[in-house]
Amino acid sequence: MIPDVSTEGKILQESIRNFAEKEMLPHVMEWDEAQHFPIEIVPKMAEMGILGAIIPTDFNGAGLSYPEYVVVVEELSRIDGSVGLFVSAHNSLCTNHIYLFGSEEQKRFYLPELASGKKIGAWGITEAGSGSDAGSMRTTAVRDGTHYVLNGSKHFTTNASVAGTYVVMALTNPRTKEISAFILDRDTPGLSIGKKENKLGMRASDTASIILEDCRIPAKNLLGGEGAAFQDCMQILDAGRIAIAALGVGMAQGAYEHALRYAKERQQFGQTLSEFQVIRFKLADMATEIDAARLLTLRAAAIKQEGKKTTRESSMAKLFSSEVAVRVAGEAVQIHGGYGFIKDFPVEKYYRDVRLCTIGEGTSEIQRMIIAREILQ
Repeated sequence: MIPDVSTEGKILQESIRNFAEKEMLPHVMEWDEAQHFPIEIVPKMAEMGILGAIIPTDFNGAGLSYPEYVVVVEELSRIDGSVGLFVSAHNSLCTNHIYLFGSEEQKRFYLPELASGKKIGAWGITEAGSGSDAGSMRTTAVRDGTHYVLNGSKHFTTNASVAGTYVVMALTNPRTKEISAFILDRDTPGLSIGKKENKLGMRASDTASIILEDCRIPAKNLLGGEGAAFQDCMQILDAGRIAIAALGVGMAQGAYEHALRYAKERQQFGQTLSEFQVIRFKLADMATEIDAARLLTLRAAAIKQEGKKTTRESSMAKLFSSEVAVRVAGEAVQIHGGYGFIKDFPVEKYYRDVRLCTIGEGTSEIQRMIIAREILQ
C-alpha cells in the first residue's frame, strides 16, 4: 500500500486497482501471447483520466500530482507491465514534452486530444546506432523556408504503431550536434511505421520503428527552440524515470503477491512453503525491498511536484526499483519451483517483463553514471 492516508489517495488507488483487476487481469496472458496492444481498454482509461494524468484540466487532463501519477502507474503495472509502460510513454514522454516545452498554440492544439485519449502519443529518440549515446543521432531536420524536412528513423519506440501524435528528435545542425524536437502527425507524408519488435517481455506494449523519408512539416511544429532538445529531453527523462520506477515497483508488487500466496498454499514435507525459514527470509527481503523502492519513487515524485530538479532522485529511484523488480521476480519464480517456469503461473510473465526496467529510459549503468556525477559535483 502507498504511504498516503488521504481520502483522495485511497480512492484513486482503489479506483485504478479495481479497473486493472476487472478490465485487464482476465486478458493479460491472452494479450501477451498474441502481442496484442489492448486498444479496447483505451476509451475506458481515457474516461478515468489515466491518459491525461499529469496534464492540467485546462487541457482536458486529470491534473493529478506526480505522487498520484506514481500510484496510477504502479497499480496498472501490478497487473500488467505492458499497460503501465504504454501509459508511462504516453504521459511522461510525448504528452509531457509538449506540455512543458510547447508553445501555447501547440499545447492548445495537441494536448486536449492526447489527454482525452483521442490520440495516443509516442516519443522517438533512440536509433539503431544511437541509444545511450544520444549525441550519435543521425536523423536530420533541414530548414527549407517555412518548413523542415526530416529524414532518418527511430527504433524501439513505445506506442509507435498505435500513436496519432509523435514527438521526434532530429539534428538541426549536424556539425555542432544540435538536436531539436518536432511534433509530427500520423498522416504526415513520408512518415511510416517499420518493424514491430518481437520481444522477450512487455509483449502487449507496442514497440516499433518510425521511418522518416522527406517528411516535410511546418516550422511551427518545432517543439521548443532550435537546438534546445537535448537539455529539454534530459528534463523529460528525469520525469519519465519516476514513472519507470513506479512501473518496476508495480510489477515487483504483483510478483511478490503471487509468490506470497503460493508459499501459503503449497505443501511440501508436510507443511506449507511459508513455514520454511529459507522461504520466509526470501519473502521478508522481497517485501522490504519493494517498500524501499516505493519510498524512493514517491520521494522523487514529491520533489518533482515541488518543481525542483530531480535528476539524482529520479535516477536513484529508477535504478533501485528496476533492479529490485528483477530480483523479486526471480525469487518469485524460485519460490514457485518448476511451476514458476511455465505459463500457467503469472510469475513467469513478471520475470520476462521486469527486465526492460533496467534497460529502458537509461540503463542501470547510465543511472549509476548520472548518480555518481550528481553526488560528486
